[in-house]
Amino acid sequence: MSDQTIRTVLLDLDGTLADTAPDMVGALNQVLAEENQQPVLLTKYRNHVSHGTAHLITLAFGEHQLEKDYKRRIKRFLEIYQSRLCKETTLFPGMSELLETIENTDKNWGVVTNKPGWLTDPLMELMGLHERSACTISGDTVKERKPHPLPMLTAANLASSQPEQCIYLGDAERDIQAGNAAGMQTLIANWGYIDADQMPNTWGAHGSIDTPMETLRWLEKTAA
Repeated sequence: MSDQTIRTVLLDLDGTLADTAPDMVGALNQVLAEENQQPVLLTKYRNHVSHGTAHLITLAFGEHQLEKDYKRRIKRFLEIYQSRLCKETTLFPGMSELLETIENTDKNWGVVTNKPGWLTDPLMELMGLHERSACTISGDTVKERKPHPLPMLTAANLASSQPEQCIYLGDAERDIQAGNAAGMQTLIANWGYIDADQMPNTWGAHGSIDTPMETLRWLEKTAA
């Protein structure tokens, strides 16, 4: 029987590790401005950014766009977002302390995100986290994306842990599904991008937390 003690804390990126919404909504507003449209409020769009670029463009410009306009807007959004990846993005309150606490023990941490590597890797660099992370798995690192368990299993392997020695923090149902399918413990990050239409209590997570540092309680539970 393998050691059940948690050795690795894995985190989703957008909405769990870092508050990337200001830069993503900022990029969206620049696209809108270029087309002489009114800007949208960060407070209204914040909880939608985890659904991705296509969702944001549809939300802002409507469902009945010409295909060529839709594709052009997505391309332009990504160009702008890439240019301002970390202009306003910050770690969520308490996250820096959590990472430092983990690093000061015999544990490690890593990131598993559906964000493509050409955005994930430079963002991790800009936040000063790339070298500190035991693993960074992006949406195109392996042939599957969350909610498939393969990214999670790959992360565990790179972090030198068994899946059952990992806990995964995320703010979307696909995060919990992927972690559970990989045999990990899962926690819902209540500070993340969870909109009113979602029902986190139905996701099947092992628990939920209101602040990053509450993760430590779950690590203590599994300590030998």
